[in-house]
Amino acid sequence: MISYEQPFWKKNELVLGIDEAGRGPLAGPLVVAGVVLNQDDLNFDITDSKKISEKKRNQLFEWILENALWTKILVIDEKTIDQENIYQATKNGMKQIALSIEVSCVLSDAMPFELENTEVISLIKGDQKSLSIAAASILAKVTRDEIMKEYDKLYPKYGFARHKGYPTKAHYEAIKEYGVLGIHRLSYKLFRD
Repeated sequence: MISYEQPFWKKNELVLGIDEAGRGPLAGPLVVAGVVLNQDDLNFDITDSKKISEKKRNQLFEWILENALWTKILVIDEKTIDQENIYQATKNGMKQIALSIEVSCVLSDAMPFELENTEVISLIKGDQKSLSIAAASILAKVTRDEIMKEYDKLYPKYGFARHKGYPTKAHYEAIKEYGVLGIHRLSYKLFRD
């Protein structure tokens, strides 16, 4: 999980891992996170956020915030997603985080982009290959899940605490029965139709 980081760490250079949560849902924000781990204080329980329990994710979330050298979490709202499209909103969010700190290398989860004077490595399934990306995936997912739980309190009939805004049968049925909300991504095909 640190083979991409190690060449830079050996030279005492910083590596930034970036990931997102929420590209697929019909509702709620996109959350992009960046993490610079401390190579002298690593936690190998960190892995792809989708592969660990909610309780473990929450514990690791706190550990990362306390022990990483640097973290940043960016919440991108539905209106921005509708204006830019989800791919562009993700790319712009990742670039914004990458430009917030000087590092030698940026590892992104499956999002290619270029930066001046900084190597960017885009890794397919990066959250399973890089500890830095996996740490970012945990920050992004926990943050987004908490936002969706808050939306669940505001709109209890929609079941956001369960499906987190993803296109499930229950979510489709709620939209049909109760209508479209301001937190839905209106540029998505379902709503255009």
